[in-house]
Amino acid sequence: MKDIKTRNDIQTLLESFYHKALTDELISFFFTEVAPLHMETHMPLIVDFWETVVFGVAKYKGNVLQVHQHIHQLSAFKTEHFARWVVLFQQTVNELYAGSNAEMVKQRAESIATVMRIKLLHSGIELKNN
Repeated sequence: MKDIKTRNDIQTLLESFYHKALTDELISFFFTEVAPLHMETHMPLIVDFWETVVFGVAKYKGNVLQVHQHIHQLSAFKTEHFARWVVLFQQTVNELYAGSNAEMVKQRAESIATVMRIKLLHSGIELKNN
């Protein structure tokens, strides 16, 4: 297997990941009901985010935490949601790629999920749906 080397590789990874996430019993409702994704607009943004993470190019200009804070207020994330996201993401990387960038992406995915979990679950944000 090849390593993640291009934006197209990242897009392939994310398309495969979202195919799984959108049908996963534990987390799909976040993507389909709580904050329905419009893949035509979401995919370029998330590819920009991961291209920034992987290759250090300043493509992504948004605030990932702020987006997820909004979703968390609509329907509270739980530790198991973050864990499942990481499992699906890392599983997808393992199915498609091998190499130093692939390993870094898996590590960063876990780090990002951990930081978000800590900030969202322990931030004191008042939730609408507990």
